[in-house]
Amino acid sequence: MELFAAIRSDHRVEELSIRGLADKHKVHRRTVRQALASAVPPPRKSALRVAPRLGPYTAAIDEMLRSDLDAPKKQRHTARRVLARLVDEYGAQGLSYSTVRDYVRKRRPQILAEAGRPLELGCVPQTYEPGAQAEVDFHDLWVILAGVKTKTTLFTMRLSYSGRAAHRASITAGQEAFLEGHEYAFNRFGGIPIDKIRYDNLNSAVTAVLFGRSRQENDRWIAFRSHYGFEAWYCQPGHEGSHEKGGVEGEGGRFRRNHCVPMPVVASIDELNALLAAADDADDARRIGNRSTSVAQDFAAEKMMLAPLPAEPFDTALTLTPRVDRYAQVMVRCNQYSVPARFIGHRLRVKLSASMVTAYDRNQVVARHQRAIGKGAKVLDLDHYLEILLRKPGALPGATALAQARAAKVFTATHDRFWAAARKAHGDAGGTRALVEVLLLHRRLDHTDVCAGITAALAVGSVNPDVVALEARKTSEHAPIGADAASDRGAEVVDLVARRAELPADSRPMPCLDKYDVLLGKESS
Repeated sequence: MELFAAIRSDHRVEELSIRGLADKHKVHRRTVRQALASAVPPPRKSALRVAPRLGPYTAAIDEMLRSDLDAPKKQRHTARRVLARLVDEYGAQGLSYSTVRDYVRKRRPQILAEAGRPLELGCVPQTYEPGAQAEVDFHDLWVILAGVKTKTTLFTMRLSYSGRAAHRASITAGQEAFLEGHEYAFNRFGGIPIDKIRYDNLNSAVTAVLFGRSRQENDRWIAFRSHYGFEAWYCQPGHEGSHEKGGVEGEGGRFRRNHCVPMPVVASIDELNALLAAADDADDARRIGNRSTSVAQDFAAEKMMLAPLPAEPFDTALTLTPRVDRYAQVMVRCNQYSVPARFIGHRLRVKLSASMVTAYDRNQVVARHQRAIGKGAKVLDLDHYLEILLRKPGALPGATALAQARAAKVFTATHDRFWAAARKAHGDAGGTRALVEVLLLHRRLDHTDVCAGITAALAVGSVNPDVVALEARKTSEHAPIGADAASDRGAEVVDLVARRAELPADSRPMPCLDKYDVLLGKESS
């Protein structure tokens, strides 16, 4: 463009000839004539590249691409597969991958157009009323959980008008996590959308996809919707329906990129959810797209339009009734959890939530565990096996529950010192039974107090569980402050056996029992 402008200027000002202009600008006279004819250069002609070696096989390639019209999306021909078939089935020689790739790239949209298939579906901009609609979806979220790279499930609910979102992570995508996510989102928003909430056809809500938008829903999901009073709207199955809730589809990716990169490092799911809640609060100040108002400002107007929350909460936990096996375990979702040994052979009522497993005997809680990650895991509490270990002390050294208690720092080095001293004094069986009696104290006394009692007893060389219990109670009653308080109190323990030798001899006369003998004689007569 600049060259044409310079040629036209020299021709107009200096009145140079065509040959003079060509010599001055070092171009061909044809280019000068083009510049004088038009200020806009003619479009460049694309080079017509011919692939003579591919010519005999274009019909075969077209046939392969036409067969893809009815093939599944993930089982269609790639350029590399086309080249492999040409070599194997047609004996093609000397063809390069780039030649086949360029031809496939050009012909595939042409074949789609010839078949009347649209290349992309058009979309229509939508306007949402405040408080009317929301969208829900699950997304994968990788975190470093307790030092292990773990895939969690991120529940996301997004209000369609303001764009305010609620995110909650769990280790499962089951119905219990699905319902808990709704409950958390409704509480965060302070209300419920009055029109509908958009969903995929996920198993937590839908048991069968019927004709059109009709769905067969499971009973628990119907009860949940009825309790909170909202309508569910299901998108078209598969990829074709993803644009129908595009707001939440993009929200999951945006949230992960902005708040979960690098991967969050947490010790528990509760800690992870606390981080996600803080991120949600921070997102209230952001602006979506070209909006002039923030999410918080739009939500302030939308909150007034939401339906109120019900007075009573909905029990989102799943209720199961497994039988306790001979190892004092119940099987819940392919994982095993311990319960007190006295319930072996009984059926217990188990409440399964997204993060907890709680076992009940009637209305009394008898066991509570963090939900295990994955399948085939055992979550055991050493306290549940103490009655068995009193009768089978030899089972303690290799017990899985003991290994887990050590890993959780519940069974401490203080307990190990007491165990070693007790076995040295009473043998393996007797010493282990003494340890078990000390572990039973944890049911009534604080863990710190029991450890202080063990330290005090060991300070005077005693491995008597009664001495540990006495010192633990004294520690709990006096509530000493400071890390060295337990060791300071150890000096107050008196070993009566050792002290008896230090007492002076008793010189008092023996008591006279003659009068008692007289009384006994009268009774016998």
